[in-house]
Amino acid sequence: MHKIGLIIAREYITRVKNKTFLLTTFLTPLGILLLIVVASLIMTTGSDDQKNIAVYDPSDVLNGSLDAGDHLHFKFENSEINNTIRRVEEGTFAGVLEIIPIQDTLASEYAVQYHSDDQLAIDESSSIKRAIEKKLRDFKLKALHIDIDALSKIDTKITINPITIKEDRKVSSMTTLVSSAIGGIVGYAMFFIILLYGAQVMRSVMEEKINRVVEVLISTVKPFQLMMGKVVGVGLVGLTQIILWVILIPIVIMIGTSLFGLNPEDLTQTTNIKGLNTMDQSETMVMAQQVLTELKGMDWHILIPLYLLYFIGGYFAYAALFAAIGSAVGEDINESNALTFPVMLPLIFSMYIGMSAVSAPHSSLAVWSSMIPLLSSVVMPVRLPFQPPIWQVLVSIVLMIIFTVFMIWLAAKIYRTGILMYGKRATFKEMARWIFQ
Repeated sequence: MHKIGLIIAREYITRVKNKTFLLTTFLTPLGILLLIVVASLIMTTGSDDQKNIAVYDPSDVLNGSLDAGDHLHFKFENSEINNTIRRVEEGTFAGVLEIIPIQDTLASEYAVQYHSDDQLAIDESSSIKRAIEKKLRDFKLKALHIDIDALSKIDTKITINPITIKEDRKVSSMTTLVSSAIGGIVGYAMFFIILLYGAQVMRSVMEEKINRVVEVLISTVKPFQLMMGKVVGVGLVGLTQIILWVILIPIVIMIGTSLFGLNPEDLTQTTNIKGLNTMDQSETMVMAQQVLTELKGMDWHILIPLYLLYFIGGYFAYAALFAAIGSAVGEDINESNALTFPVMLPLIFSMYIGMSAVSAPHSSLAVWSSMIPLLSSVVMPVRLPFQPPIWQVLVSIVLMIIFTVFMIWLAAKIYRTGILMYGKRATFKEMARWIFQ
């Protein structure tokens, strides 16, 4: 254990002092802050391209008004269409919107014409179509002698309020949304972190083998001790980086938004240029408050230890396999690509299954995948916010621990022989033979 501790300390200190580690650790929060600042500026800044558009509406379908955004200004013209089009050529208007008289008020399709040499942007076209659809609806209701106020009362907004049977379970209409968001974020994080640091273990083993450093190390420590020291050391580096990000990112965002004078509410507001307003600011604030309440009500004292356990189990299983692959590579580092593909397949599958589990956490695919080792380290963290049955979590953990121990034993057998083999890349058949030697 003392020798493993020395290897862990060497791997940890060497990597933590590395410039790449320091830059990625401290620049990532700044990059996230920059992304928030840029996104806020884009979302809160309207279009500078102001357009004056003439409207030719001989049948008064639009009732003399049209609102499709702050940067689009409409002027209704009574002159002939050809005279109005000439004013476009003179530069008075950007284009002419010709409203065709309605022949059939029951028709489900309707087309308007836009006269201009310049095409409308996608957001401008969408905004104009939505504005005309609303006006056309009112026109048809009046033509058909339908009471607009009475018709508006027919539409009903439905909300499903969940009521749990068990008193210890508390859910609301926002619980599913928040659980899906947490599960999706954690699932993606598990996938990328395991892949990133598992690959670091493999690169470290390959570099030491190619540089012949491992020959010196093997003279004083056993191959298993060397492999476990590398796996644990790199894993601790990953945990250190994650903990630093958890601490630094909120602090940097808080300080940065204050310095730039940004209001966090601006990020939840939809601008006129996008034309996507579906709720007013008060509804947005109510939803934000509900999300915050849900986050506070989550069982973090249970979720965080479980997330940490699944990260450790998944990381150790994959890192041990990556270390075994690194030991089996010959002189060329690029030879590892063919060997890593079978190891990465279950990790890739787990990511896609996790994406499916976000929307269907209790499906047969999600349930069984969350209990299969090599898949459970990504899929089960996605399901945890949805409170899966305790027996499923326990079975998943037990199988993951047993399989992780087996993978470490298996990888150690391959590592023991492969680390001192030079001259060629090992095949899967040869690695299988090493296991049973």
